Amino acid sequence: MSKFIVSARKYRPLRFDEVIGQEHVSKTLKNALKQNTLAHAFLFCGPRGVGKTTCARILAKVLNCKNQTDDAEPCGKCDSCQSFDKNASLNILELDAASNNSVEHIRTLNEQVRFQPQDGDYKIFIIDEVHMLSQSAFNAFLKTLEEPPAYAVFILATTEKHKIIPTILSRCQIFDFKRIQTKDIVSQLLSICDRENIKADHDALHIIASKADGALRDALSIFDKIVSFGGKEITYQAALSNLNVLDFEYYFKVVDALLESNVAEVMNLFDQIQKLGFEGDIFINGLAEHLRNLLVVKHSSIHHLLDLSQALMQQYEHQGEIVDEAFVLGCLNIANTCDVEYRMARNKRLHVEMALVKMSYLLFESSPALPQIPTEKPKPQRLATEKEALKRVNSTVEQLTNEGKVETAVEIKSTIPEQDKDIVPEARSDQEATATADSYSIDIKTSQNIEMPSIGSLSALVKKVEANQEERLRQAAKVIELDTVEKIWKEYGDKQSSQTVKTVIANTRLEVQNNAIVALVGSKISKSVILQETGLIERLRKDLKVPKLTIRIEVDEEALTEEPKPKLLTTKEKYELLCSLNPHFKEFQKTFDLKIDHD
Repeated sequence: MSKFIVSARKYRPLRFDEVIGQEHVSKTLKNALKQNTLAHAFLFCGPRGVGKTTCARILAKVLNCKNQTDDAEPCGKCDSCQSFDKNASLNILELDAASNNSVEHIRTLNEQVRFQPQDGDYKIFIIDEVHMLSQSAFNAFLKTLEEPPAYAVFILATTEKHKIIPTILSRCQIFDFKRIQTKDIVSQLLSICDRENIKADHDALHIIASKADGALRDALSIFDKIVSFGGKEITYQAALSNLNVLDFEYYFKVVDALLESNVAEVMNLFDQIQKLGFEGDIFINGLAEHLRNLLVVKHSSIHHLLDLSQALMQQYEHQGEIVDEAFVLGCLNIANTCDVEYRMARNKRLHVEMALVKMSYLLFESSPALPQIPTEKPKPQRLATEKEALKRVNSTVEQLTNEGKVETAVEIKSTIPEQDKDIVPEARSDQEATATADSYSIDIKTSQNIEMPSIGSLSALVKKVEANQEERLRQAAKVIELDTVEKIWKEYGDKQSSQTVKTVIANTRLEVQNNAIVALVGSKISKSVILQETGLIERLRKDLKVPKLTIRIEVDEEALTEEPKPKLLTTKEKYELLCSLNPHFKEFQKTFDLKIDHD
């Protein structure tokens, strides 16, 4: 039975061209090798599992390769390359600074630098996790790092560059390694599946890559685990169950239920998720990530921020079309607050459920207001002049005369008062202007006994148009009276058993703005209390007969001012106050001859 080798070691890159996602580092090092401008000290820094140590080993291998390729890659066939592959090279020394971090270990390293390489041109020292060195060890290493022998090359690797002292940083060429993109990890996993004859679902590989968080080594470790679970086949469900990842479908269903304000469906979905073994904080964080993706997908210019498979991207685009951006932002705010306060909550399930209920009622606050009747009387539009209107009328009369319907064409003159001459209704087209002119009263004798009324006052016509507009607005939207709202509000508060709710409702100041109810409260706690009173919202909508009534709860800063302090009274004022409260007090004072000290 052959010994199993994990994929992270079996498929470790042996050439710069095989390194995934670090092209900027590979290209710089290869150009330095070609131009013979290689430095003596390097610092490779970046997240875990992105190829720092791998690039250090490839560079060490190239430096001592006897038959470098024209592209500055190791040949892999010479004695130096083969001894390196077998971990038998005496010219390459690797030091783990995590366990060799004292001054004595650095002194030993300095002693080894003095000895020239036995076979090859360079002696390479690879120090991994260099940030673990102590302050004294760093200081002992400074002189050797600054002026080493011509054959010595130092390659330092770390995940925490900020912990390295500036004097070390100034002596090294620094290369920052990036997190590997999800698509690059998926491509590498597909390549390994082809080599190993493994059938893999593309969505499953995408979940593995996302879980790795930019670290290829982590992705390969997860890959080996799932292969052990499913054999030669990697399925989407196997990836979900092994990685403790909730299926994205649940998040889509939760958002659909929130959009419908279906609290029962949201609670059922959360119950199913808990039965699958997912804690509330994992779910709320996953929902927040889902909402963030919905927010990003609504803006095509930032689609590159999403690491999603093609099929999943289509689902997000479909749901993103029907969801409102303000609703998403509100849900994100509630989810963030729930996550922050989750650890302090005693009943954690109820804590998450309350957050979901609040999300369900968000649309009640963000729904657009209905069209309203303006508070001030609308001013008539001045879109034509009296002269233009009369011209239209005379043109009509002339046309009737030419057709033989009128015996004598009489020029019509204005009878409009002087103050109303510049106000006439709008004529948007020739047809509308002619129709308007035809509707005026004209006094003309016709050959066919056609009754042609005379022209009247245009100001009266304007008033009629205004009345029609006002009537149409009344039909378009139902007017909400403040007195009615206050009455319903007070009746609801009086029936509540909780004294807190009664107090908050009684101290709320109501306004009607653009046919929407605005409730002004004195604090955020009061706002939260009213938001939880869903029965109040339903009562207002039912009694006012406005199913899509908009209600906004706002904190009134003026209500937070301190109460005035009681006025201090002088001795004389206190005496007069006591006398007014008790008529016998003055007689008591005279009977016992009590003296009053005046201030």
